[in-house]
Amino acid sequence: MKVYITDCDRDNINIEKEVLKKAGIDLILKKAVSEDEVIEQCKDGEIFIVQYAKITRKVMENCPDLKCIVRYGVGVDTVDVEAATELGIQVGNVPDYGMNEVADHAISLALCFLRKINIMNNFTKNDKWDYTEAIPIHRFSTLTAGVVGLGRIGSNFAKKMSALGFKVIGYDQYKKNIKELDFVKMVDFEGLLKESDFISIHCPADNNIDLFDKDAFSKMKKTSFIINTARGGIINEEALEWALSNEIIAGACLDCMTNEPVDKSNLLFKYENVIVSPHIAWYSEESAQELKRKVAEEAVRFAKGEDIHYPINKIR
Repeated sequence: MKVYITDCDRDNINIEKEVLKKAGIDLILKKAVSEDEVIEQCKDGEIFIVQYAKITRKVMENCPDLKCIVRYGVGVDTVDVEAATELGIQVGNVPDYGMNEVADHAISLALCFLRKINIMNNFTKNDKWDYTEAIPIHRFSTLTAGVVGLGRIGSNFAKKMSALGFKVIGYDQYKKNIKELDFVKMVDFEGLLKESDFISIHCPADNNIDLFDKDAFSKMKKTSFIINTARGGIINEEALEWALSNEIIAGACLDCMTNEPVDKSNLLFKYENVIVSPHIAWYSEESAQELKRKVAEEAVRFAKGEDIHYPINKIR
């Protein structure tokens, strides 16, 4: 089978090449992100390994040999899964490569905000040595962490936050009662908004765009803040800017935003109580290598006529 990597922002594809080479399959790297680029450069491809490329119905209809799409990462928002299913094209992802990294990054953001590390770093360097500028800071055991989405990453985050002494409450639209997570008290969405001292988002973007809008922020505590290491768009950023400017909530920690890469002129960047990282939560050297290996292994499985391990859709 002809296998294309449509696009990849890493400096090499050695791991992917090695996996496919062992299976006797050649791998070709392209630099195709837009619809037209993919159609022009990958028209005869049978398997696509995709990072940012837009794999729309138009692309699929103009790549008649395409049979499988595997995405680097968890989200498949750049792939028209409905069209792929109609056209009999298998779609897969890699949902488990960076579970610890994303959970740990969310924890790092939470602790940085709660201990006011970023604010005090700047204040101490630029003004004076004075801890009272950080008052108030609260003991972890007095605080409630709210978790939206209790899949692999959300459960990982919740378990670790519980171990740090936080009371943990959770909301998941698909899992109302998770008995095995005895360290999480399940609540409804409104209850989570009202009870949490901070909220960490770990749900998919599908069916959750603008989940955090003006109404949601209005129900949160004025002293609470929000963390997003999931997907841009789950937080309505206009609503967040409104909430910050009117001191409706205490701040935000954002690793995922809409329209990435985000320009430094973004209005949210002016707030001292907003911590931003550039969609890095997934990353460690180990997780990056695991991801590269697993996308290649999925491509090999499909090429051999085997079931892939992480199917997004069910094809005829």
